[in-house]
Amino acid sequence: MNWLILILAAFFEIGWPVGFKMSSLHPEKFGLYIALGSLSMLLSGVLFYFAQKTIPIGTAYIVWTGLGAIGTFVIGIWLFGDTFSALKMFFALLILVGIVGMEVCSR
Repeated sequence: MNWLILILAAFFEIGWPVGFKMSSLHPEKFGLYIALGSLSMLLSGVLFYFAQKTIPIGTAYIVWTGLGAIGTFVIGIWLFGDTFSALKMFFALLILVGIVGMEVCSR
């Protein structure tokens, strides 16, 4: 159950940089996107707090930030036209392999 909470925390970890990016792209809705980004940050932190109670802190932190980074990377390409290359995808895959390895080793 705590692994599911940690994955949900990582999902919200993606939300705050996306909210902040949206606020810079749409200054007329600055307050809305900053509020949504801040709420996402709060939810991410609270869920991380609960998940790390039973998951080792180092493992939890690597999974939380790694999934957040990969998710933000993919959304940046998909929604914001960030540059894409096979080499970038390879290195993102290496992060994912490390995350899976940390989860497997924590059992």
